[in-house]
Amino acid sequence: MKHYDCVIIGTGPAGQKAAIQAAKLGKRVAIIERNQVLGGAQINTGTIPSKALREAALHMTGAGKRGLLGHSYRVKKDITIADLVSISQQVIRHEWETIGEQFDRNGIDLIWGTAHFEGPNLLQVVRDDEAEMITGDKFLLGVGTRPARPDHIPFNDNTVFCSDQLLKLKHLPKSIIVVGGGVIGCEYACIMATLGVRVTLVEGRHHVLGFLDTEINEAFQYFMRNNGITLRMGEKVEGIEICEGEDEDDALVQATLESGKRLRAQTLLYAVGRQGVCGELGLENAGIEYDDRGRLIVNEHYQTSAEHIYAAGDVIGFPALASTSMEQGRRAMCHAFGVDTTGFNKLFPFGIYSVPEISMVGKTEEQLTKEAVPYEAGVASYKELARGRLLGDDTGMLKILIHQDTHKILGVHAIGTGATELIHIGQTVMALDGQAEFFIDTVFNFPTLAEAYKIAAYNGLNKLAHVCSGGGSSKAA
Repeated sequence: MKHYDCVIIGTGPAGQKAAIQAAKLGKRVAIIERNQVLGGAQINTGTIPSKALREAALHMTGAGKRGLLGHSYRVKKDITIADLVSISQQVIRHEWETIGEQFDRNGIDLIWGTAHFEGPNLLQVVRDDEAEMITGDKFLLGVGTRPARPDHIPFNDNTVFCSDQLLKLKHLPKSIIVVGGGVIGCEYACIMATLGVRVTLVEGRHHVLGFLDTEINEAFQYFMRNNGITLRMGEKVEGIEICEGEDEDDALVQATLESGKRLRAQTLLYAVGRQGVCGELGLENAGIEYDDRGRLIVNEHYQTSAEHIYAAGDVIGFPALASTSMEQGRRAMCHAFGVDTTGFNKLFPFGIYSVPEISMVGKTEEQLTKEAVPYEAGVASYKELARGRLLGDDTGMLKILIHQDTHKILGVHAIGTGATELIHIGQTVMALDGQAEFFIDTVFNFPTLAEAYKIAAYNGLNKLAHVCSGGGSSKAA
């Protein structure tokens, strides 16, 4: 029976970085994967495929350049699912190879099979017709989640499907109903609309992506409608049924809303929540409980109720981002093996790869108002930037939230081309406790989107000068 200093279950982002961190601390590490491919949902069904699909859609339709080259600009007239999938598969294969090479380079034992606990320090790994037992001192659970598939939804992977099945469609539909206005639902709704699919999105709340700054959220919903997406906000789906046609291609999906409205489309994407998979891990044998959604509760060090067993990534819930999952896994292993974690920065960005991109870091205006923090907002529009014009994006914007007294940066919010890259400048300044004046005193390359920080800083500080001195002069005037 093999024994390891650390055993990790799941090769998604949390498991990958946890294994590498533990190995770099000189520990003997094993990582277990039950699927036949590496990378978990991040590589195979979620992050990478959806982003590859988005980039392919933007490129082939020419949507990203129409502001510069005109609305008739298009790279490819007839786009098929095969076109999109082939691009996605190229990226996925490269990621598989990269992860495998990293494991080999760091001396990590990769074990294929399905693992479950037989005891607090004992795992059984089952594959095909064989099984093996391994023991460990420390464990990390990075098993992720899967799309929720309620029994009352008539999934058939062809006309009614979850996000895992979307790239397996036989052809690009003419119309689609997206149920759920979270990150997954919004990203796929935008991608499909970019491809010319008629999209209706149904969301029970009165805003999609409720965690966003309200101004950014309102701008995003305007862009969605402008791109042809019909938003049914404050509506809940009461029932879904398939209306059969003369043949399979004529079938329609009908969604009946609680308000009595009936929506019909060729296909329906159900994107309401995700479900954990902890029920398959035998956690009761290790003395660990999980909630009714199959997720684990952890402390600030990512320890479960069993101190030697850690968990990270989607399985512990919000924010459930690939980026945060990687860092959670790394920090968990640092704590497990005695590396001080008190100095780690807790500031992290959100990135939504919709069309347009959205990203944020820090507090929203609503949070600051609720917390009674005095602030001012500085705003820059992409139409003020030469780079914005060159990219054909004159609708994007960057907003920085500035403390009225200290001028410290409290939050940064961006929507538009490159928002998920642009946000890291603000994140760095915030992490270093910087002030808005930093952007005034900094030289940015020209032409770049980064210049938006200087414009936003001028805008915010000019407002503060007016508030504080009744319109007197200031450095930002």
